Amino acid sequence: MADGRSRSVYMDHAATTPTRPEVVEAMLPCFTERFGNPSSIYALAREAQVTMERARGRVAEAIGARPENIFFTSGGTEADNWAIKGVAAANRKRGDHIVTSSIEHHAVLHPCQALEKQGYRVTYLPVDEFGLVDPAAVEEAITDKTILVSVMAANNEIGTIQPVAAIAKVAHDHGVPFHTDAVQAIGAVPIAVDAMGIDLLSLSAHKFYGPKGTGALYIRRGTRITTFMDGGAQERGRRAGTENVPGIVGLGKAIELATADIEGRNRRIVEMRDRLIRGILETIPDTRLNGHPVERLANNVNVAFRYVEGESILLMLDALGIAASTGSACTSASLEPSHVLTACGLPHEEAHGSLRLTLGHRNTDDDVDYVLSVLPRVIERLRKMSPLTPG
Repeated sequence: MADGRSRSVYMDHAATTPTRPEVVEAMLPCFTERFGNPSSIYALAREAQVTMERARGRVAEAIGARPENIFFTSGGTEADNWAIKGVAAANRKRGDHIVTSSIEHHAVLHPCQALEKQGYRVTYLPVDEFGLVDPAAVEEAITDKTILVSVMAANNEIGTIQPVAAIAKVAHDHGVPFHTDAVQAIGAVPIAVDAMGIDLLSLSAHKFYGPKGTGALYIRRGTRITTFMDGGAQERGRRAGTENVPGIVGLGKAIELATADIEGRNRRIVEMRDRLIRGILETIPDTRLNGHPVERLANNVNVAFRYVEGESILLMLDALGIAASTGSACTSASLEPSHVLTACGLPHEEAHGSLRLTLGHRNTDDDVDYVLSVLPRVIERLRKMSPLTPG
């Protein structure tokens, strides 16, 4: 197969996105002109403070929140850790039980596991074959010691969109706060924290064409949560550390652009996604679609190929100029398959053969055609070399 590096097709937008030119333009003055420390009191600092608060307002508007309930962080992982550990610490005398799902991002699972080592109890809810959490299962799991329910808005691997509002209602019926990791959902599905009953929400700028290293945590007023980082009085005393003003401004601009016309932008991406799914399933035998067929992110394609290994698929696609991802954790020096796919019922050998293609605004129909032209040959070649292939 010819090396295709002269052609570059990026289909890993769930991992990160290119920063939009408008976002870069908005950030640049914060490095050179409005570079003041927002915690100082002179004019240059006040200008930086005003710029930062304008970005806070944009984030709040994008999710239907109040600006004073938005707290900037270094990204989605910090926001998730703050939400889970902060609520746990603040409510230790009231209870020690957390409910989450078995397919959460590790930024949620690992803090929960860390809390278990401290004596907290965590229920990891199962999901169905499509990766959906049943609100009835949440209801059954809650006890009088439950202090938090945390279920992601949309899964980063298989793209399944969860019934967030229904799950939040169950939590609230029992007087339990609800947190959602919305890192993959912002800019992809409409989010309204009041209408959906969300008490805490995590987001990260680089998932919707903003800069890396900047995120935010929405905390509903009245939510019991401890300060996560001690030090200065930044973020109204809730999160110490000099604010990353350029990143915050980029976050504000990026979320404004990402949420301006979600339905309109999704329309074109959904068409490419569906054509990609159809083409793969029709041309490559022994292949299955992972995730919900309808309730899934507009840009997500996750398929499992029998008899092959995901890392090999990625290496061959990379040689052809295609950047993608896999549900298998082999690329992170682990032999374990994706916890998301196994939770959905896939055997380990099939979970190891998964491929995730996530589209973005720069992708074109030609990109889809190119992937569909080379992927069948890649899988065919790998299956001929695989000892697992029948015959």
